[in-house]
Amino acid sequence: MRLPKAAHTSRPWHIHELTPDFRLEDVWLLPTPGGRDDFPLLVQAIASGNTSHSPSLAARALWTIRWKLGDLLGWDTPEAGIGSRVPTLRDRLPADLRDAPPGPDFETLPFKSLYLLDDEWAAEIANQTVHGVMHIGWIADGSGGYRGQMAVLVKPNGLLGNAYMALIRPFRHLLVYPPMLRQIEREWNARADDRTPTRVTSV
Repeated sequence: MRLPKAAHTSRPWHIHELTPDFRLEDVWLLPTPGGRDDFPLLVQAIASGNTSHSPSLAARALWTIRWKLGDLLGWDTPEAGIGSRVPTLRDRLPADLRDAPPGPDFETLPFKSLYLLDDEWAAEIANQTVHGVMHIGWIADGSGGYRGQMAVLVKPNGLLGNAYMALIRPFRHLLVYPPMLRQIEREWNARADDRTPTRVTSV
C-alpha cells in the first residue's frame, strides 16, 4: 500500500541526515507483519531479490527493457555509478555508522548497502540517470507487531534524469511496485516458521 510521504519524513530516520539534496519519490507499507526481532529476515529477503523472478509478466518485461536500454545507451557502466559519477553516501555517514558493517550484499540487484541498524536499512544505486536510495524501516503497528516500510529517494542527473523519472513514474506505480509487493508478501509468508510470533497486547 502506498503511504503519504509524511509516513517517512515524520520519523527520526538517520537517512534524513544523508539525503537533504534528494527527493522523496515514494513511501510504501510492506506486507510483512512480524515481531520486533524479525527485521534481519526482511533485510535478507530484499537483498536476495531478483527482478527476473517477478510473477508479473509486465514487470519482468519492463525490467528487461530497462536493462537492455541501459546496455545500449551506456547508462549502467562503472563510470556512471557510485564512486565515479557520484560519491557514495557512505562518505556522509557519521563515524559510528561508517565503522559499522554496512549491511548485506545484494545477490542480483545493482544496489550497495549503506548502513544497517536494528530497525533501519539503506542502500544506494547510481547510473547515468539517477542517484537513488532505497530505505527500509521496521515500524511498530500499534498492536504489538511490526511491519516493513519502504521509501525511495532520488537525485536525478540533470534533464535526462528528470525526464527519465517522469517517464517511468506511472509504470512503477501501476506495473512494478504492486506485483513486487505481492512477491514480497508470498516470500514473507513462506518464511513464517523463521519469524518471531507477533505478540498482541491484550486490553
